[in-house]
Order: sequence, then C-alpha cells, then structure tokens
Amino acid sequence: MKRQMKRDMKRKTYGHVAAAIAVLVLITASCGVIGKKDAKAAATAESASEDAKKAAAELVFAVNTTTAVKGQIKDYTALSGDLVSGTTVDAYSDVAGKVTKLFVSVGTRVSRGDHLAEVDPSKPGMNFIPGTVKAPISGTIVSLPAELGMTISQAVPVARLSRTDALELRTYVAERFVSKMKVGLNADVTLDAVPGASYRAVVRELSPVIDPSSRTMEVRLRLVQPDSKLKSGMFAKVKILTEEKDEIVKIPANAVVKRFGESYVFAVQTDPTDAAFLIARKKKITQGILIDDKLEVRSGLEPNEEIVVRGQTLLEDGSRVNVVDRLAPLAAAE
Repeated sequence: MKRQMKRDMKRKTYGHVAAAIAVLVLITASCGVIGKKDAKAAATAESASEDAKKAAAELVFAVNTTTAVKGQIKDYTALSGDLVSGTTVDAYSDVAGKVTKLFVSVGTRVSRGDHLAEVDPSKPGMNFIPGTVKAPISGTIVSLPAELGMTISQAVPVARLSRTDALELRTYVAERFVSKMKVGLNADVTLDAVPGASYRAVVRELSPVIDPSSRTMEVRLRLVQPDSKLKSGMFAKVKILTEEKDEIVKIPANAVVKRFGESYVFAVQTDPTDAAFLIARKKKITQGILIDDKLEVRSGLEPNEEIVVRGQTLLEDGSRVNVVDRLAPLAAAE
C-alpha cells in the first residue's frame, strides 16, 4: 500500500515537472517570435525613414526669382487738395452808388488798371460824375458780386480777381504726419481733369496751428510749371516726398517671409554637394522704408543677389529649387 502511494506521488511530480517544462518551452518560443517581429518592425521603420530622407533630398520646388537692386527709394505722404489762386484780390468802388456799366464778366483776363465797372453816385436832384472801378492787379475775373443796376457801398466788392498764372495747391495734413512736413519739400501732383499729366510742386507754407476740430494742418504748395489747362478749384492728388535715400538695397516686398517673429528672404545658390542643383538659403534681413511694394533692406542682403519672389512659402533652409522664371529687377531710380 505504501509502495503504491509512493509510485502515485512520483507520477504526479513527474507530471508537474513535464508541464512546467512544456510551458517554459512555449514561452521561449513565443519570445523568439516576438523578438523576430520587433526586429522586423524596427528594420521596416528604419527603411521608411531612409526612404523619407531620400525623398526629401530629391524634392525640388519650382520658384520665380529676381535680383536685389542698389538704387534709390522715396518715402512720401499721399494727400488730396484743391488748386487755388496764389493771389486773390477784391476790387472796390471809391464811391457809393448804382452800378451803371460792367466791362467784364467771369473768366475775363484783365491787366492792372483796366476798367471793370462804372458806379454812378448821383442822387435825385444831384448829378455827379460816375466813378470808375479799376483792376488792382493783372489776373482773371473769378467772381462778380456786383450786378448791373445794383446799388453798392464802398464796402461791397465789385469784382474778385485771381492770378491764375500762379496757382497753388491747398491741402491738409493729418496730425500724425505733421512732423514730416517742411518748407521746401518737393511733391508730385496729378489731376483727374488732366489725365496722364504730372506736375511738380514745392511746399511753400505751413500753417502755424492745427485745426482742433479736424486735427489737421493746412499746407500750401506752389506749382512749379504753369499750365493753361489748370484751373482754380480743380481737385488734385499730391505726393509730398518726405524722405529720399540713395545707394540702398531694395527688393519687392512680396519676397519677404515672416515666421516666428523673424523676417527673411531665400537667396538662390549652387548646391555645394552637387553643382547640378540650386538650393534656397534663408537670409535674415533688417527692413527699412516700405513704399509702393518696394522694400529697403538695411542689412542681410547684398546687391545683385538672386532671391525667391514666388514659391517661397514652402521652402526651408537648404531646399532644392528649380527657377522656372527670372523676373526683371526693380528700377534703380524708382
């Protein structure tokens, strides 16, 4: 009986050991499979990474370029105003009475001393010699307050004369631009009434005060070139040149890329690793005057450097590029 019990216990012990060995074998086998799978996955990932790097290296971006220019740039303040006569004078009668004759009409050009009107100071029962109103200056009649048969006093103007050969431009500058205004600044003037023509003017006078209601300052400019086409009262557009710089580097404003608070452009250079390719190099710049989509570059770029002006938004430093079009550079004297 005891022998039988010992045999049964030995069988159970051998069974447990055999089961443990089988489990260990299975675990070892599965670990081997998992290890092989992990190694294969790692190899696949490494291969994909290499392929991505190779694809990135072979990616070429199509771009348009131009070259930086050394030249001139002008800053200006754009305003609008009216043409006015530089000299306007009222003609008065020396006597009070009735206007009996008018020798002129609106638009008549007269010389100094020409007769404009006659005023009869006679009263019932009293006859006097009519007084003559003469032109105080040479110019054009722009207004006739007096009418034939009208009774006037010495305080009522008979006619208003303007010197249209000395037209001026009157405009108003916003308070924030007042510090830029100086007597003697040059300006370019255009008028819708004279399309295609441009006139030069010079700032002649600055108002000593600012209008508190409009927060503007009156500015008067003298037209340099008299022209019979110009009339007092015409609407005009004026660009007062407030700053002019020579010998500076300038580029089209759309070439600039702004990322993370930095401003830079992409310059096109030969790939140092393969001369058959071109690459884009990021160049940080310091900006100056921006006017009419022309940008002054104070530092970071040299004249005649080729820069990307279209297609730069996807570029990174070192990206390969293909120049499909080279645009004409800015004019040096613009």
